[in-house]
Amino acid sequence: MKPAVILVGADKGGVGKTTVSRALLDYLAANNILTRAFDTEFPRGTLKRFHGPIAEVVDITQTSDQMRILDTLNSAQIKVSVIDTRAGALSATLRALRDVGFLEAVKSNDFTFTLLHVLGPSIASLDEIAETAPFIEGANYFLVKNHINATTFFEWDPVTNRRYFERVNPAGEIVIPKLDEMAYEQVEIAGVPFSTFVANKTAEGDPANSSFVLRGYVRTWQNKIAEELRRVRLLDILAQRT
Repeated sequence: MKPAVILVGADKGGVGKTTVSRALLDYLAANNILTRAFDTEFPRGTLKRFHGPIAEVVDITQTSDQMRILDTLNSAQIKVSVIDTRAGALSATLRALRDVGFLEAVKSNDFTFTLLHVLGPSIASLDEIAETAPFIEGANYFLVKNHINATTFFEWDPVTNRRYFERVNPAGEIVIPKLDEMAYEQVEIAGVPFSTFVANKTAEGDPANSSFVLRGYVRTWQNKIAEELRRVRLLDILAQRT
């Protein structure tokens, strides 16, 4: 398979992009896709807290860290890289990928590039779509509606909705359902991947004592996300060959 990069991002904060990245990493692992992850929330690294063994914290604005990601795409044994952008850094990351020639290499079919653009319910997220449009030629561009809260996404104004969405031609939309608040909170406290929580394990692999009910909520939530990712044929996208 070609080296593949999945960029998960948003310029607006509070839309739950790291939750999307965590769910994505669990889905890929469940399908035996070896993945490495880059957490650009430097220096704290929320993604690394949950996926420490495969995640590396980087400063995407620094040339040396850009080299750590991109210069190793062809040489790394693991061919799928997930980049979780920090809040507000999507546009800056896309500009960096353009300036170093990565986006041109994508158009030349050297790499597979998938962008999961996590939207919030406000008009600010619609503005992001227009700003992202110049960078997505050759990419698999998905709009992700993450229902971290009980919100709706622009259906209240179809004219505005259409005016923005006609500027891009996304490969599709992915809907992340809402997860029960108590279940989400307990996974946060445990500090483990969602799949580890469902398996009733600790980060060290020892038996945990997590609630059967809360594990059930997380399992159902994961299954719904898996259905969405199967629907958009994400694994087929990653399996592309040169």
